[in-house]
Amino acid sequence: MDLSSLIQAGKQLEAELIAFRRDLHRYPELSLQESGTAAKVAQRLSQLGMEYRSGVGGHGIVAELKGEQPGPMIALRADMDALPIHEESGLDFASERPGLMHACGHDAHTAILLGAAELLVGQKIKGSVRFLFQAAEEINAGAKAMIEQGALDGVAEIYGLHNLPTLSAGMTATRYGSLMGSVDRIEIHLEGRGGHGAIPDQSIDPVVCAANIIMSLQSIVSREVSPFDPVVVTIGSIKSGEANNVIPHYAELTGTIRTFDAKVQQQMAERIERIVQQIAAGYKCKATLKYIEQTPVLINHDGCNRHVEQVMDRMIGAARRIEAPPTLAGEDFSVYLQHVPGCFFWLGSGPAEDASHAYGLHHPKYELNEDCISLGAALLAAIALQRLSAN
Repeated sequence: MDLSSLIQAGKQLEAELIAFRRDLHRYPELSLQESGTAAKVAQRLSQLGMEYRSGVGGHGIVAELKGEQPGPMIALRADMDALPIHEESGLDFASERPGLMHACGHDAHTAILLGAAELLVGQKIKGSVRFLFQAAEEINAGAKAMIEQGALDGVAEIYGLHNLPTLSAGMTATRYGSLMGSVDRIEIHLEGRGGHGAIPDQSIDPVVCAANIIMSLQSIVSREVSPFDPVVVTIGSIKSGEANNVIPHYAELTGTIRTFDAKVQQQMAERIERIVQQIAAGYKCKATLKYIEQTPVLINHDGCNRHVEQVMDRMIGAARRIEAPPTLAGEDFSVYLQHVPGCFFWLGSGPAEDASHAYGLHHPKYELNEDCISLGAALLAAIALQRLSAN
């Protein structure tokens, strides 16, 4: 089987895939609001004559391509949602919806998976390919909802990709084991006693308490976790008070916790609860902590990762594949990997010459090099085809 021919076939689809991606980019939709995007995907699947189920896990779509002979089922996944970011890219096809942007490239992921589906239609396969067009990745809810509604039923392996603008288009990156971090959310409510800013002795100040909690939480990273276990504790929002001369009655904090090891992730809730409660007691405040587990560490399965690398090396050459550095950014593809073996990899989407200074994911000036789209489609198609070849 000549897998490299898929690259040429992908090139023939390039113009229509780019046009489809640009249309999605103009009209981004937030998590759990992807109805328009889903309708466009469904229309393309219908044109391909492919069976599909809509409304899975919100606005997700599950499509299936069945081979003529029995065999395993391989799943390929793409996410569809955008972000609440005002676009500053200056592109001709920039978002026409103020405050919304495909700043993570999920529009390209959707086009790539549709391209893979088109490349696989008519191929001789033993088994079947399931295409998961997932909603709500950005809020870490989509994968769980898809699984609950049967998206992985009967699936033997699952594969997915994410574009990376700091890696040149034409390049790929893989990693054995842990690739991306876990994602948990914390919400802290502190109750004090409000009063006049000039008479602090008659009040209980939740702002001072909050400041000390923020600083003390960092001691978890520096003094309670091994320096060889990456952990991030970030407080991203603080809300308290309305006037400069008033001690407020409450303070609310939200934050994110990232780890690179499942055991460390399991220990974080107790550590944060202990610090929050004891610091709050020291400042005579009442504290409530909500610790919300969102996604686990993304851990690739060795056999699946090896398969992906072999396909890449045959199609584009080993020189265009690098080892992916670990990152504490999260991805709910990790939830799928808790249920079935699979692999997630990076697809370069940055400038061909030097991508090191490109705007990163979630930046208002993020820009995707569209040369990556046809290659991504060919790679996903080949990953499935190589597993299900009838030859």
